[in-house]
Amino acid sequence: MKENKPIAGFSKFSKSDKVAWLTEQLSLDAKTSDFLADFETKNHSVQAIIAELSENHLSNFHFPFSVAPNFLVNGRYRVFPLVTEESSVVAALGKAAGFWAKRGGFRAEILGTEKKGQLHFLWAGNPKKLTDNIDDLAQKLRADAAPITKKMEQRGGGIRSIELFYLPDILPDYYQIDVAFDTCDAMGANFINSCLEQFGRSLNDWLSTKDDWREEERQAEIVMAILSNYVPDSRVRVWVECPVEELLEHDAPEDARRFAGKFVRAVHVSRNDVSRAVTHNKGIFNGIDALAIATGNDFRAIEAGGHAFAARNGQYSGLSEAVIHDGLFRFSMELSLAVGVVGGVTALHPMARLAMQILENPSAKELMQYLAVAGLASNWSAVRALVTTGIQQGHMKMHLSNILNSLQATDEQKAAARLYFENKEVSFSDVEQYLKYGAGS
Repeated sequence: MKENKPIAGFSKFSKSDKVAWLTEQLSLDAKTSDFLADFETKNHSVQAIIAELSENHLSNFHFPFSVAPNFLVNGRYRVFPLVTEESSVVAALGKAAGFWAKRGGFRAEILGTEKKGQLHFLWAGNPKKLTDNIDDLAQKLRADAAPITKKMEQRGGGIRSIELFYLPDILPDYYQIDVAFDTCDAMGANFINSCLEQFGRSLNDWLSTKDDWREEERQAEIVMAILSNYVPDSRVRVWVECPVEELLEHDAPEDARRFAGKFVRAVHVSRNDVSRAVTHNKGIFNGIDALAIATGNDFRAIEAGGHAFAARNGQYSGLSEAVIHDGLFRFSMELSLAVGVVGGVTALHPMARLAMQILENPSAKELMQYLAVAGLASNWSAVRALVTTGIQQGHMKMHLSNILNSLQATDEQKAAARLYFENKEVSFSDVEQYLKYGAGS
């Protein structure tokens, strides 16, 4: 392999030139170009949309697009579209949906929809001069941003509040203007950032008019103007509940009570031990991410905000909660997240548009609820497995196909292996031995 060297102007190369350079530079297979082309859709208009979503596009990277039916949410059945390479996630969601549909389904409610952005700046003046004049400054900020906020206000959104914070413990002379926004059905990132950048210009315009202030007080240094993915005032609550005795369908009531106690205990551990909490919450985001990706939403922002919310009380904690009270089992979660159902990838990507149709074109508030439901459903199945059969039994069964493919099993071998392992634990070495020596090994 040749020594890898930097290259200038790579983004301006044609796609074929990019592939040719990569193939030559890294000594890739000569058929790499054909291999990459095989993963592109033959629908040229669709392919053009996908190609323009990212920089330096070479091909498409496929993930399965699946569905999980039978989600009863606030009394209405929904089919959840999911994008994930983890087959056990789809299976877990489907099982949880069917289980809780027989017990009244999932309930969800919106607790708030305000998103947040910040103007960070340095100002070398008396803090009281700014705090005493914040109302006048806020009026200026709103007025100058009016051309940006006009259409959002017509849809019922816009700027909800403006607050000033003096934070010298972070940096000398450091301030934040925290702004709450309602972006309706849009994710609103571009809208929020445009408003905040205008606020930076307006702040300095406003300061420049203060002729009776010292010269150094008539100018601020803008550090940055950017939305925050921490959205504690954009929250959803979701829960399921049923009598404890109904948690196990064919077992004795005492077995159901024993299971409920184990479940509550496991969730309690996640709320008090950070090592368990991280994995517990990862299981929640298995479901949330799969639905977020399918609908073209920014799963990275959702995860970042969700994990920050998990640490809102000063210690990172599991997001869900389970309690037993007066014979009733309740499993619930409160989560902060921000989503959009108009614009961006949701509007551009054909599969994201189909996903929204499968969800019956929800509003942003409804999608928030569905995402939280997917998270709680995934968490239910994971914790249930942990306190009963263990996580690996079902997990590895779902991975049997991946193991068989990695071992290049024939179709006949795959069929025989699925039958053989139907009632057995699955591991890579066991499958490898089976393919090598047969069922009698």
